[in-house]
Amino acid sequence: MLFRLALLVLLVAAESIPVWSQRAPRPTVPSLIFDTDMGPDYDDVGAIALLHALADSGKVRILATVASTTYPRVGPVLSVFNTYFGRPNLPVGVPRDLPGQLPAIPDADKQHWSDTLVARYPHKLRSNAEAEEAVSLYRRVLAAQPDGSVTVVTVGFFTNLANLLRSGPDKHSKLSGRDLVARKVGRLVSMAGKFPTGREFNVFKDTKASQVVMANWPTPVLFSGFEIGEKIHTGLPLVRNPTIRNSPVQDVFRISIPLDKNDVNGRMSWDQTAVLVAVNGPAPYYTTQPGRMTVADDGSNGWDPAGTGHQRLIEALPVAVTEGKINELMQHQPRR
Repeated sequence: MLFRLALLVLLVAAESIPVWSQRAPRPTVPSLIFDTDMGPDYDDVGAIALLHALADSGKVRILATVASTTYPRVGPVLSVFNTYFGRPNLPVGVPRDLPGQLPAIPDADKQHWSDTLVARYPHKLRSNAEAEEAVSLYRRVLAAQPDGSVTVVTVGFFTNLANLLRSGPDKHSKLSGRDLVARKVGRLVSMAGKFPTGREFNVFKDTKASQVVMANWPTPVLFSGFEIGEKIHTGLPLVRNPTIRNSPVQDVFRISIPLDKNDVNGRMSWDQTAVLVAVNGPAPYYTTQPGRMTVADDGSNGWDPAGTGHQRLIEALPVAVTEGKINELMQHQPRR
């Protein structure tokens, strides 16, 4: 039995190699920009907790946290999490809807947990006005990194990335946005789409931005689709852990889980899977399928298995295994 399990893990790892071999070899510790619609759903909270947990274990270097929504508390909320995990000076970006840019989505948290967080927990940013403009932050951070070294993870709308691609030279770089991405980014990992076909929130909510990114993003892209995170439920072990106190992550899940009858077993966990594979690679939890994601004018997506440049996750291990790992990481407590 142990031999069969070991063989399965080796096979999964071997099948996942092509995702990361399309560009230069991955750095020992990847550098990552996290782009999130922190608010409309609260799996983003689990995702940023995962990201900081992996950073605390030395597996990733966080370069910036960027919001793809503009409700008034989103900048301070990102600052709450960065401060809680001991990184109060991490850059935070928020869209400004500048002339020529695609407008950002203003959606907020329907459970109103953001009110609790900004009232209860320390944070450096007091308002969105104190955050950097999202595209300018992307350009500043990317320009300072080695070529091909940055992983971008987006678990929200594609608005910032579309505006980045359309941006022109500025004080940070003489390159166009697309050329800057092509030079500095190694890969994009995105929670987006439903495969092989569907209509998923992150894609259809800003269809135009999704189409711009699908047509113009110049690096390999790995998608964690709706069907991946839909089966994973997390948060209950975090809420029930008596050793965790004064945690904004725990507070969000404690407030939100009882408000939705669909969350009785925990919240579906789409965004956490994108962070997990962006840092650790797909194996052993997933293999990948190459192809190309397409976006129609109504925001629905398709998958062309004959296409190139994109890959999507395919389950390789039982969902319970992945669920257990995500629940474990979400309970990580900051170093004091």
